[in-house]
Parts: sequence; C-alpha cells; structure tokens
Amino acid sequence: MIRVLLADDQEIVRTGMAMILSAEDDIDVVAHAQDGLQALEMVTLHRPDVVLMDIRMPRLDGLDALRHLTRPQAPYRPQVVMVTTFDDEEYLARAVEAGAVGFILKDSGPRLLAEAVRAAAAGDSLVSPSITVRLLRRFRTSASAAAPQPATQRLSPREREVVVLLAEGLTNAEIATALSITVGTVKTHLTNVQSKLGARNRVEIAAWSWRTGLTT
Repeated sequence: MIRVLLADDQEIVRTGMAMILSAEDDIDVVAHAQDGLQALEMVTLHRPDVVLMDIRMPRLDGLDALRHLTRPQAPYRPQVVMVTTFDDEEYLARAVEAGAVGFILKDSGPRLLAEAVRAAAAGDSLVSPSITVRLLRRFRTSASAAAPQPATQRLSPREREVVVLLAEGLTNAEIATALSITVGTVKTHLTNVQSKLGARNRVEIAAWSWRTGLTT
C-alpha cells in the first residue's frame, strides 16, 4: 500500500481527495493536515510515502514545508507532489528548485490524482499537461544558446538519450521501450545522471535538460 498524507487548508478539498484515493486498492490515506506546520508534524508521526501538498496554506505555506522536507538533513524525506489551483510559473519554478517530484492542478480529475501518487511512489514524476506547457516554456526561455555546459559533456551518449526522453515526459518503462533497454538499466542511467548533476529527482533532471538546451 502507498501511504499518503493530504495537506490542504480547505477541508472539502482534503475530503474529496481522500474519497478519490481511498477507492484505490493500492493507496491508503494515513493522515490529513490543514497547514504546512501540521503537515510536518504528520510526516514525522505517520511517515507517508507520498505527500500531496497545497501551495498556499496558513502558518507555513506548501513551498516552505516542501523545502523543510527535502533538505539534506531531514530525518525522513517523503516524495512530495504539489497540488494547487494556481498554475503560476514562478510558483512552479520555485517548487522544482525545492525538490517537488510532481505537480497537478486540483481540477485534474480522479485518474490523474491517483496516477500522480503512484508515479511519485515509484520514483517517476507526473505533471499536469497544462503545467508542463508552462514549465517547459519557462525553461526554454532561460536556456542558453551557448556551447553545451560541462555537465552536459560529462554525460555519456546513452545518458543524454535517457535524459532527453525523461524531459519529454516519458516514464522509466516508456524510456526503456523507446531505447530497447530494461527498466533497470534506465534507473541505473538516471542514478548516474543524478550523481553527475547533483540533482535530487527526475523533475530537477528534466528542468536541467531544458535549461541547458539538451532538450529543445
């Protein structure tokens, strides 16, 4: 079972998400939080696999709570998916930098919500299509047209292929099929890439790929 914590300041939103996710055979909603501070307390108490985190909450907002959970010295680091009604590019960019592994809008629908939880638990990432467009536009705009960065040159040809497909939104299984390799090999390549780039997760790798112009 995938253990999930719901963090949102609106009770009706938490209740709705809990109803949707509790209907799934492989997902267990273990706790609710109404603000960022309570979310941190509930993470310590329940140790969920995935946290669905609203961005704007009282006392401590979702971005600050995210930074606390993903800091290097954090005693427990669940996967955090940002769930919001706000698709502002600045919020999204800050969430990427803070270590979020996925982003969905509250009106994305039941199927996407459950898929986002499963993707995060499996080490993949899921981003709502409308958010993806905004993220890619922002990273494309900031990409340099200069020569490839040193980190790009450190990646092997196969690693670059994996990164490009990852940045285009493919899952590990889809990358494996596209390159005729195993899912285990994809994971090994991504682990090596994370080490070379100092990236914390797939979203940061994808963002780096767009920023450097490796993905166009």
